Amino acid sequence: MTKESQPLGSPSAGSASDVHYRDLLSLIDEGYCVIEMIFDDAGKPIDYRFLEVNGHFEAQSGMHAATGKRVREFYPDLERYWFEFYGKVALTGEPAQFVNEAASMDGRWFEVHALRLGDASSRKVAILFKNISERKRIESDLYAALALAERANRAKSEFLSNMSHELRSPLNAILGFAQLLESGAPPPTHTQKDSVDQILKAGWYLLELINEILDLALIESGKLSMSLEPMSLTEVLRDCQAMIEPQAQKRRIGLAFTGLDGPLSVMADRTRVKQILINLLSNAIKYNSAGGTVRVTCGLVANGRVRIRVQDTGLGLTPEQLAQLFRPFERLGQEIGLEEGTGIGLAISKRMIELMGGTIGAESVVGVGSTFWIELGQRAPSTVEVDSVALPVVTDAQREATPYVSTVLYVEDNPANLLLVQRILARRPDIRLLSAVDGLSGVEVARCSLPDAIVMDINLPGISGTDARRLLAADATTAHIPVIALSANAMPHDIARGIEAGFCRYLTKPIKVGEFIDALDVALASTRASTATIQ
Repeated sequence: MTKESQPLGSPSAGSASDVHYRDLLSLIDEGYCVIEMIFDDAGKPIDYRFLEVNGHFEAQSGMHAATGKRVREFYPDLERYWFEFYGKVALTGEPAQFVNEAASMDGRWFEVHALRLGDASSRKVAILFKNISERKRIESDLYAALALAERANRAKSEFLSNMSHELRSPLNAILGFAQLLESGAPPPTHTQKDSVDQILKAGWYLLELINEILDLALIESGKLSMSLEPMSLTEVLRDCQAMIEPQAQKRRIGLAFTGLDGPLSVMADRTRVKQILINLLSNAIKYNSAGGTVRVTCGLVANGRVRIRVQDTGLGLTPEQLAQLFRPFERLGQEIGLEEGTGIGLAISKRMIELMGGTIGAESVVGVGSTFWIELGQRAPSTVEVDSVALPVVTDAQREATPYVSTVLYVEDNPANLLLVQRILARRPDIRLLSAVDGLSGVEVARCSLPDAIVMDINLPGISGTDARRLLAADATTAHIPVIALSANAMPHDIARGIEAGFCRYLTKPIKVGEFIDALDVALASTRASTATIQ
């Protein structure tokens, strides 16, 4: 190599330090070269010549015996931006670092560091580069896999939503008509009541199974919504006690809650915590011994967290059963017993508590009983708690004292669902029911008859119930009418979208008759209040 072609700071050719310098270049696993830029008469960079290369140059670039040759001899169609990059470094003296693709070099990707050698008059550039094509291929494959997974997740969410709707629609008719038979006049015979009870029992169990499968799928796909905020654990436990006491009394199980006097507060999702505790309490009652007890204690533990224990006096679990406890669909042999269960509740509870930063566990002694516990992080209790303001509920006495006859419009394309609501409201002489079978006709009926309340399905022919609700809200003559959504779309995001769309309530199928009547009474009371104000 001539003196002119030596890089800046390199030793003279043939010296001992020159040998050392070349040894260093051979040790690095990246390509290295010194180039001399070639410009045309207009000062544009059009080519460059290789003055020096290291031992890894060929493996990294694919060019053999490059010293003294121009790059266009290897790649005549090399992209112009390579010349512009190196030309700018040679002219300005500013180092450059970049990643770029050389499509003309079989699509190779390079990570490049370049700097000028010599003074301002020099056109030599030292380049340290690495072929990162394999890394780029892996990244591309990863991005493609992530995109595919995202599409699969979206498809899964849509499938779950559709499955929920399709399963809930027939359940709506089964449970709705069974409830009517149960409370009909004349009342059913003893044999008929037993049959209806079996229908209701199986129907509600199937609904529970559907809900738990959807919850589990939402958790595993990362779609389950959580609202973590400081909450009073004492209040939640008292609510759970009130909810679970009838079940305990029915089975003659003693129920004791202790440690609820102090103001314990944790950071968690109130609804999910209540769901977990009800699951643990139901299991403790369901799988207890005859005349047994369930003891619930709550207090601080050593790590500054709050632990809630649910202790039963059941048969207990073996170490092998404890190891399988939180697996989905694992009932530990109870599937052959008399107690119904899905085997999903504990798996869901474990995933939920972990999403809230908590833990769950169990201890058990065969023949003595089991203790299930959850732990959550403690936070200071809120200084002010404001309850949401609810619309007034019309009582039976108020209805009897008011001769007002209300009109309700039900927009529903499923004949069985329409018939069910007709049968429910047939017992309400104070309500006249109108119906429509699609969204557009529902809007027209509402504009013509001006009902006091509207019950709207979401999946309707033509336009959706949500779009129909928007049309009603945009019309001054119907904007004041409260609209209740009644749909088999029961995913959390469906309910949230419904409330955001302006429905005063979002009820899910299968219909719970009492809940439906209460929601309707609230809507009618709202209409009466607004009418009285206008008058």
